[in-house]
Parts: sequence; C-alpha cells; structure tokens
Amino acid sequence: MEPKTENMGFIGMNNTAISLLPHDGEAIYYPGDLLPLSNPSWLDILTDSIAWSNDTVKMFGKTLTLNRKSAWYGDPGAAYSYSGIRREPLKWTEELLMIKKLCEEVSNATFNSVLCNYYHDGKDGMGWHCDDERELGKEPIIASVSFGAERIFAFKHRNSKERINIRLEHGSMLIMRGQTQHSWQHALPKSTIVHEPRINLTFRNILM
Repeated sequence: MEPKTENMGFIGMNNTAISLLPHDGEAIYYPGDLLPLSNPSWLDILTDSIAWSNDTVKMFGKTLTLNRKSAWYGDPGAAYSYSGIRREPLKWTEELLMIKKLCEEVSNATFNSVLCNYYHDGKDGMGWHCDDERELGKEPIIASVSFGAERIFAFKHRNSKERINIRLEHGSMLIMRGQTQHSWQHALPKSTIVHEPRINLTFRNILM
C-alpha cells in the first residue's frame, strides 16, 4: 500500500509530511529535509556521547546477548521493561535533550525517556513487535528519530495483515500515536545491502 502525502504544519512552516496508516492509528513521517537534524555529524556525535551496551532479550527462559547495542535515558524513576529486561534510566545528555525538545514541538507531546538503538549494519534488525507495554499507557505517542544509514521500516496490521513500508532517512522523524501500537506491528527488516551503521532514538512517556 502506498502512503499518502499530507500538507502538515511544522513549527510555524508549511511543509509536506507523509501519513502512512489508512486506519486504526496514525503514523506521520517527516523526511530529513524538513527537520534541523540532517547534518551528517549527528551520527558521530551520538555514537560517541551515548553509553552503549549490547542489547539483551529473554527467550525461552534464557537471557541472550544481541549484536545490536542500546541505551535507556530518561527522568529519574522512568524505568522501562521490555523483552523481559528492566532498564533504569541514565541521566540525559545535552544532545538527547536537544532532540527531545524538537520531538515535543513536532508531536505536541511530552516525553520523559528515550530508547537508543545502534545497528552496526543491515545484519542488525528488529522483528515484528508493538510498543504496547503497560508503562506506556493506553494510546502511547512515540517519536522515532533516525540517523545514519537509510533503512526500510515496515508496518503490518494485526488483523488484516496489510503491509506498509517506508524508507527512514538520516535526520527523519516518525510520530506514532492513537491505536497504532495496538492495531499494527512494526519491524526493521535485516538487509544484505546496508553496510553502514544506523542509530534510532524512540522517545516515549513512561507513566510513573
């Protein structure tokens, strides 16, 4: 299914964003040229300033260490549990606070935490899942910002199984809200043709 283009206001300007989902939620994509995050140096800045560690998940009662790296930052008390792992927030960095402010302006929402993921290349990916953990509330708003290599991001409806793909550019932002996390799964498919790293920041609001 082809996403539709909409004329969206952004921080006082009249720019074109892309509405991705036809029903059961809202996902608005802001290409990199609409945002002040397109400088290539952002990838190096975040690579050096974030306290990365190898991501872990619990599967079949065992804790597995993944190649993908991650970090969890946020306000005091904004702990987050996913894939059977509980994370306590690290203290905000200056760079993450700058990006958080922009996300809040674009989405008209507030965020108290961010999950940072580092993908070395196309061999690192993320399978089908929803960000519907109890700490995020009934209809969470999530702002996802991408840096580095362009990657395909996929949506799949839980009932109809219809699929929508979008290519996430460096410096772009994806806002997901409403019923999106309950009606649609999303994934970052692996790719044999991507050889550069990618950083993804997903800003959230943890209920405390």
